[in-house]
Amino acid sequence: MFLFHGSGGNEMSLLPLARRTAPDATLLALRGRSTEEGVPRWFRRFGPLSFDQKDIASEAEALAAFLDEAERVYGIDMERSIFLGHSNGANFLAAFLLLYPQRLRNVVLLRPVPVLTEPPAANLTGTNVLLLAGEDDPFRPQAEPLLQGLTAAGANARLLQVAGAGHDLSPADVPLMRNWLMETA
Repeated sequence: MFLFHGSGGNEMSLLPLARRTAPDATLLALRGRSTEEGVPRWFRRFGPLSFDQKDIASEAEALAAFLDEAERVYGIDMERSIFLGHSNGANFLAAFLLLYPQRLRNVVLLRPVPVLTEPPAANLTGTNVLLLAGEDDPFRPQAEPLLQGLTAAGANARLLQVAGAGHDLSPADVPLMRNWLMETA
């Protein structure tokens, strides 16, 4: 399971949640290379819902190269791997899905919003995506257009609302992710 933290998080942020969700999984936690006001991110932004498109594309290219190398050197099976992202990490994974279709098969997006201003045409057939939006998250309405875009590209995508949750992680995420993993992975 590859872990992609949210803004201000780091490679340790998702370890407890991932361990509770998939206790037997091997976890590989990555750290975003961009920074904003001294905190790690996966790509730069200009405002709450305005994102640096060139930075997204550049960081996605770097991730594709990293995954190629991880697959080659360590024999990691990307078909069986799960990619879990929260907030900025989820947004980055959603963009990566569209920029590099057919690379990831199982993706969990916690509190995502769409970040690509002009998403490319992509074929996501065979890709499973779970989107978890917090019931009280001010960005929750943004998850629906993302779901529609992923579904239109052919992904088997599902959006669930997490009761009582805001933008932060919630213990209520765990059973939803476990159930999804049992159904898809």
